[in-house]
Amino acid sequence: MKIHHLRNATMVIETGNKVILVDPMLGKKGTAGPTFTLFRFKTQRNPIVDLPSNAMNIVEKTTHCLITHLHPDHLDKEAEDFLRLKQIPVICSVKDESTLRKKGLYVSQTVEYWKESIFLGGKIQGIPAVHGYGFVAKPMGNVMGFYIELPNEKSMYLSADTIYTEDVHKVLTQLKPEIAVVACGTAQLDIFQPLLMRMDDILKFVKNAPNQVIANHLEAVNHCPTTRQQLKVEVSKIGLSNKVFIPNDGESKVF
Repeated sequence: MKIHHLRNATMVIETGNKVILVDPMLGKKGTAGPTFTLFRFKTQRNPIVDLPSNAMNIVEKTTHCLITHLHPDHLDKEAEDFLRLKQIPVICSVKDESTLRKKGLYVSQTVEYWKESIFLGGKIQGIPAVHGYGFVAKPMGNVMGFYIELPNEKSMYLSADTIYTEDVHKVLTQLKPEIAVVACGTAQLDIFQPLLMRMDDILKFVKNAPNQVIANHLEAVNHCPTTRQQLKVEVSKIGLSNKVFIPNDGESKVF
């Protein structure tokens, strides 16, 4: 399995002859929409960085697309256009099926929370995700993580945009994924609590993950203050640097 980190939560999983695009935000810098905060963090149109130069060569090979939720930093207009034009099979939460079909996307499979189904010769199940601490999670809408087992590959948990919950803990400690992907930007709006894990919960995730962790959702949208360097320092303090892969945009790793 080869995993390419492109930008934010956008990644590509290559396994055999299958190329799975995850949460595509494919637009150029500043094209996904207005700033997510006006005064807490610097006002900038998103995304705040361009795609790496090798990104679209990888994306063009896509055979399937996994979407965790419908926020514009996980599915932007350019991504919708690409998926619609190519009629790429999309796999998503059953709760997002109607919206994606209305956009003209080809939804080939829907997934339900904690229900296992066949996926590319292996298995997939939806994992509940809570997009924020406290009240803010409700208006942020539904999000789905995925636990994936593909033939002859390491099991993988895409936690999606979530805080640390009992469901997250259950996946890490009971399903024991061999690769666990966690959104680390600690996103926050001008008001309310963070939308993603605070650093203490990121480190809890790292400690409880049984194997390799991949950190994403960093340094790509203006409401995510946590940086790669900050995360590296904090992971180093607990002696787990070798366990956590913090990729730069455009970086790949074979597992």
